[in-house]
Amino acid sequence: MKRRTLLRAAVIGGSSAAFGGTLWRGAAYAAPAQPGAGPYGALGSPDANGIRLAAGFTSRVIARSRRTVTGTSYTWHDAPDGGACYADGSGWIYVSNSEINPSGGASAVAFSSTGAVTGAYRVLSGTRQNCAGGKTPWNTWLSCEEVDRGYVYETDPWGAKAAVRRDAMGRFKHEAAAADPVRRTVYLTEDVTDGCFYRFTPTTWGDLSSGRLEVMVAGSGTSGPVTWATVPDPTGATATRNQVSGAKRFNGGEGCYYADGTCWFTTKGDNRVWQYDAAAGTIELAYDDSLVTGGTAPLTGVDNVTGASSGDLYVAEDGGNMEICVITPDDVVAPFLRVDGQSGSEITGPAFSPDGKRLYFSSQRGTSGSSSGGITYEVTGPFRG
Repeated sequence: MKRRTLLRAAVIGGSSAAFGGTLWRGAAYAAPAQPGAGPYGALGSPDANGIRLAAGFTSRVIARSRRTVTGTSYTWHDAPDGGACYADGSGWIYVSNSEINPSGGASAVAFSSTGAVTGAYRVLSGTRQNCAGGKTPWNTWLSCEEVDRGYVYETDPWGAKAAVRRDAMGRFKHEAAAADPVRRTVYLTEDVTDGCFYRFTPTTWGDLSSGRLEVMVAGSGTSGPVTWATVPDPTGATATRNQVSGAKRFNGGEGCYYADGTCWFTTKGDNRVWQYDAAAGTIELAYDDSLVTGGTAPLTGVDNVTGASSGDLYVAEDGGNMEICVITPDDVVAPFLRVDGQSGSEITGPAFSPDGKRLYFSSQRGTSGSSSGGITYEVTGPFRG
């Protein structure tokens, strides 16, 4: 993001670039995003699906929990959560986790080149409370269990191959994953109040069966240089977050997204969006609702996150105003959409179709406030490239 990048360069290049020095104490407020006019204008009145969108955008319901997906014989899962899209010939696939325990797992919906639903099916079964996850560069889905000593399961979005449990990626309360193809590593968030931020570097890129699990080590502030230390016992017999002295703590790790040398991740306990500059080896705040000036914070309950080719980040709310907010490359944060009449729910699984023209997401509990009331949506419109 432009302004933050410039400020980071100024700070890191100065005399305070030391672990315990001024950088950690003072640079936390460098340039977190502030409210402003979004790139698409004000939200309109609720549409027929109860979604407020800017002019030019439309929504449709793709699937509802415990109901047959239209045009298929498949019953959609409860509590839809993290998701991702995959190119499939001239069409695409949207994969969605199920955050229920027991069971859980993940399902997929297939689309034609025109966006018509052509199929729906199960891709993962027999797992527990599959919350978020992440897409790999080799087109598999990493479905993460948000339970103590939970696993990561590598899953085939087409449902043709059996899912594989990836023990080497650690056992903890997994939330999300994001692959960095340049450094050939996968970043992982942990959803506990004193959680950590991890990376897993496989022995062979593209094969997650073995490798090194590391935890971020840093100062106590919100901006500055970081290092990584190996987790001695990824099996979690002793909690992974407690195995390395000095491991940096994050209050409720949630979504995780990588693009152009930066890994963005969110923490719901303090309503923050973080950015890890992988080349510089530094972190800083991209957004913090407590640092918003001149008005009410537009983004609270930060959760899942994804990005567009424009450089815009789309951050979903768990609670808040049931919005997906956009953070632009110029550090402006604004509502992109709002779901009305579903205050007992949360927004999950934002992901763009491969062409960037459609955004998928779910309301995990819908209007009922129950896991059986989940609704999965598609928004189409003039997304900027």
